[in-house]
Amino acid sequence: MYTMRVSRRVAAPPSVVYRALLDPEAVARWRVPYGMTCEVHTFDAREGGTFRISLTYEDEGGGTGGSGARTDTYHGRFAELLPDERVVEVIEFESGDPRFQGAMSLTTTLVPMDGGTEVVLVHEGIPDAVSPGDNETGTRMALDRLAALAEGRPEVRGAGRRRS
Repeated sequence: MYTMRVSRRVAAPPSVVYRALLDPEAVARWRVPYGMTCEVHTFDAREGGTFRISLTYEDEGGGTGGSGARTDTYHGRFAELLPDERVVEVIEFESGDPRFQGAMSLTTTLVPMDGGTEVVLVHEGIPDAVSPGDNETGTRMALDRLAALAEGRPEVRGAGRRRS
């Protein structure tokens, strides 16, 4: 298992970024790398609330998922919600492969800065089976999408979807 830290400056106040972290419609749009779609199955944005999300490669040759042929599904709960400052999630992949099993934590910290927010993601307990390079690249893509959404810029690539 390993830990990864990735950050990005967003030209929007922490309150706007925080709302995007906890809005299932927004999550379906930003929390996905390019070349994939996001489906939010359940999302109860409160401390102790749970969520379940699937990321699916758009192209059949785009990649292999840990939960299915082209899909990675994960579920979790919100361990801490500190408005406009921090979100702590406990996440677990849904996979029959023991190399992908086990709880991880994702802490998103919002640091106010002149003209915006520094969004800092610290992902702890990532299974070694998840490529660090791929994980960092996917995280940076998602942060790019979060920035575009929070800043009110148009999205460059396809959007995710939310199941009712």
